[in-house]
Amino acid sequence: MSLGAGQNTEGTNAGGIFVQFNQDCTSLVAGSSSGYHLFALTPDDGVEEIYASRSGQDTCLVDRLFSSSLVAIVTVSAPRKLIVCHYKKGTEICNYSYSNTILAVKLNRSRLIVCLEESLHIHNIRDMKILHTIRDTPPNPRGLCALSPCVDHCYVAYPGSSAVGEVQIFDAVHLNAKCVISAHDSPLAALAWSMCGRRLATASERGTVIRVFAVPERTRLYEFRRGVKRCVSIACLAFSACGAYLAATSNTETVHVFRLQEAADEAPPEPEPAAAEPAGWMGWLQQAVSAGAGYLPAHVADVLAQGRAFAAARLPVTGYRAVAAITNTARAPRLLVATSAGVLLVFALDAAEGGECTLLRQHQLLEPAPAPAAAPALLHAAAAANNSYAGALRGRDPTRMTDSERACELGAALAGEPPRGPFDLRDPRHFPPMRPAAAATAAADTPAQ
Repeated sequence: MSLGAGQNTEGTNAGGIFVQFNQDCTSLVAGSSSGYHLFALTPDDGVEEIYASRSGQDTCLVDRLFSSSLVAIVTVSAPRKLIVCHYKKGTEICNYSYSNTILAVKLNRSRLIVCLEESLHIHNIRDMKILHTIRDTPPNPRGLCALSPCVDHCYVAYPGSSAVGEVQIFDAVHLNAKCVISAHDSPLAALAWSMCGRRLATASERGTVIRVFAVPERTRLYEFRRGVKRCVSIACLAFSACGAYLAATSNTETVHVFRLQEAADEAPPEPEPAAAEPAGWMGWLQQAVSAGAGYLPAHVADVLAQGRAFAAARLPVTGYRAVAAITNTARAPRLLVATSAGVLLVFALDAAEGGECTLLRQHQLLEPAPAPAAAPALLHAAAAANNSYAGALRGRDPTRMTDSERACELGAALAGEPPRGPFDLRDPRHFPPMRPAAAATAAADTPAQ
């Protein structure tokens, strides 16, 4: 989650609501003036609200760690303080204050990254201790950074320059610099990791070209052109879980989907045989450009050789920040787009033909409502104790928790949920073993000691 990307220069919660998908795109989080909300994405293209904090605090950043109970939030009233919560218990596990405004927070199962304008703080997710601080980074007012969701390749990507599109890759486990990628001529606007942590997608402030690199090899695998008519501001890049697709949202009404050819195992692309037939008129044009590249200006040949969008979706309403995710339900791939208007759009993605994506469902996540005005004494007590509203109700103060209590709370929050969906009567993980009827009757007849 990124405050800089969500705000830009339009103010806190521009458009009303901060929205973000979790790391594996199984749930959606939303932060509004009344608190934060968690939504589960169901296999039938639906959405279900599973939690609402309703604390009355304007929440500008919120993120959930996969399907666990661990949630990290930042409020407008305390933009320098990170609050880590166990949402099921309604308790605050810990909080940390920093020297400047928190612009982004990134989570995976090993690390938590806090991004400030000129520094990055790396926490151990198990005990929330700070392991390392990357200081004196180039000015990064938008809080642009990306953390790989894979703990085996736990890399952090962040801008290495404020003048050109240079990407710094840092190993968050071994705590050393990994490599530097010269991605674009213009400053960076968006970064995204694939689920395996070996592919990095980048876009610049011009917004016309999107590139995918292999990490740590720094090899450019793909180059896609979003458009040639105008420069746009890329808001979000997102890989599908299988690595087959890459979605890009911007400040326009179009969401582009690019297809990565060898997505199954994410191996580097191999050159096609010389005798292969061109795939459509675009394939023919690319072959013609390759054959006559020496006769064309370099910039013209580069533009014609770049890949184009495999599919696209049209948003019914523009003017709101949008984030995207590509999921694969039991039926077919889906393109999900959540906007800062509090709306979730579900599009059908044709895996064979691509083209225009059909809008299947539209969900209104949050309705405008006044903030609840309940229990002012408790709210005052919570503020006095430097605790959350739920923590005040339970009498817990995270500043007085021992290390063992905090570790216990973190361990409980990190435990994942069972898969949502129908229960399997034969699976003992869903239902405890039942005693035979005779044994149950005998136990009932035995008098208590």
